[in-house]
Amino acid sequence: MDVELRQLRCLVAIVDEGGFTDAAIALGVSQAAVSRTLASLERALEVRLLRRTSREVTPTATGLRVVAHARRVLGEVEGLVREAASGQASLRIGYAWSALGRHTLAFQRAWATAHPATELELVRANSATAGLAEGTCELSVVRRPLDERRFDSVIVGLERRLCAMASDDPLARRRSVRLADLAGRVLLVDRRTGTTTTELWPPDARPETRESHDIDDWLTTISTGRCVGMTAESTAHQYPRPGIVYRPVRDAEPIAVRLAWWRDDPHPTAPAVTELLTALYRTT
Repeated sequence: MDVELRQLRCLVAIVDEGGFTDAAIALGVSQAAVSRTLASLERALEVRLLRRTSREVTPTATGLRVVAHARRVLGEVEGLVREAASGQASLRIGYAWSALGRHTLAFQRAWATAHPATELELVRANSATAGLAEGTCELSVVRRPLDERRFDSVIVGLERRLCAMASDDPLARRRSVRLADLAGRVLLVDRRTGTTTTELWPPDARPETRESHDIDDWLTTISTGRCVGMTAESTAHQYPRPGIVYRPVRDAEPIAVRLAWWRDDPHPTAPAVTELLTALYRTT
């Protein structure tokens, strides 16, 4: 079986661009070349990867798995080229919103001191796996469980849940709030990467929700006073914002901070990163 990087790039481009024409533009080749390359990949794998109709192109169930692996392979190759060019190893740790909060700088400095030969890079990736499935990092910091069939993870610390609200909100005068105080409000959530769902409230007292897809959009909307949000305390440290205040939600369970990696390909730095992060979270 001969699978080439150009075939994987072609498949990912078709999925990302939504079709053969735009994929050809992104890759700088003809549409016919894209079609031939995909066909050669499907022959090599002996599976159908995409469903093609007159209106859209969508991955098959197998195609979804292959695309995920393709992103990972391409990410690894990109890292290999970067390391070869720089002459030193690197470690990319992905995060969706707030990295490690108050521990972010301490972790970066401690890692540089303990492992000077391995350059650390924190990569923001607003996806459920914080970049792992996409191949943009070797490890990721996540705040909700991942698919245990593909990923392993370990809890390195706990963070309080905070309510984010406009600074002129009546609740902002309090030192803390309760879940019941938010039941009648509009809650802004990120369903892909967020840690808050309406299941935190009783079925008969759940807040209305609106959806956001990015931390900057989330903060901007909350600052208008139309919505409130709930998040890990790391967000308050990472994103202080004029017009926004954060208050602890005293009857909400804390959020587990996890370090995650691929189950079938654990990164050799995972134990060292786990030990360092656990020690940092243990200090607070």
